Amino acid sequence: MEDLIAFIQANIDYAPWIIFGALLLAGFNIPVSEDGMIFISAVLASTHPGTRLPFFLGVYGGAYFSDLICYWLGRLIGPKLFKIRFFASMASPEKIEKVSYYFERYGILTLIFGRFIPFGFRNAMFLTAGFSKMNFIKFALADLVACTISVMTYFYLYYQYGEAVIESVKDANIIIFAIAVSGLIGYLIYRRLQKKKQV
Repeated sequence: MEDLIAFIQANIDYAPWIIFGALLLAGFNIPVSEDGMIFISAVLASTHPGTRLPFFLGVYGGAYFSDLICYWLGRLIGPKLFKIRFFASMASPEKIEKVSYYFERYGILTLIFGRFIPFGFRNAMFLTAGFSKMNFIKFALADLVACTISVMTYFYLYYQYGEAVIESVKDANIIIFAIAVSGLIGYLIYRRLQKKKQV
């Protein structure tokens, strides 16, 4: 990741395209951080006048099309994906189960809130949408809304405040993740109690 950032900084004229391409690779589980790309795009845009729109479009387009790639991996290959060593770490069965529950219960809101949750939740979310054969048009439109909200939010914060806001963003992500996990645990406890009542 550090080498990639150094390469981007050394080729500033082509940086938006490099960022776009790097994020497409992330859809195939290449370890490229979407958050890192948004940060470097915003910071470079703030220090190079006239580049804000190209940098935003590069990172936004890359993030969105990366999601679509991940969706189609899940849809076309399905659970067999985890038998391929290269993709085995993309999302654990536990994460897939969690995401399936959230899709079942909250639908499109899962995509919107899920993009703000760290720890590899995003790829699990997109793969699950593909596994479950969620309607592609529905997925693409919902993710367009979700991606627009998250990328615009992060890009604006990093563009305006730079490194000063990183810790606040991390704290907010952790809070959202904690709420999501708490909701899942509460649901599992509820189901267990319901089963005991039926017995």
